Amino acid sequence: MKPFTEKVISIIQNIPEGNVMTYGQIAKLAGSPRGARQVVRILHSMSEKHRLPWYRVVNSKGLIGIKDDEHFQIQKLSLQSEGVEFRIDGTIDLQEFQFHSEVVYED
Repeated sequence: MKPFTEKVISIIQNIPEGNVMTYGQIAKLAGSPRGARQVVRILHSMSEKHRLPWYRVVNSKGLIGIKDDEHFQIQKLSLQSEGVEFRIDGTIDLQEFQFHSEVVYED
């Protein structure tokens, strides 16, 4: 497994309950500021195997990025069950719910 992938998995595993992180934020922490799409790929392919709390990852606007209605609802309900609140427009207040890791992931 590549170091970037290992870092992404570790970061996602450590997002606390009731918090979210963005794809870009995770990519930057893992050492690839432009690697948000890679984070999406890792989530898609490795969430089940590594038991990742995939639903705690949202886009930079605080929106659920999943277009499939069933998975969208699963993500929204999972976040709400942890206390994450959604605004009327469907966004999450990142000022309130975004997790900022103090861990620096370096090579």
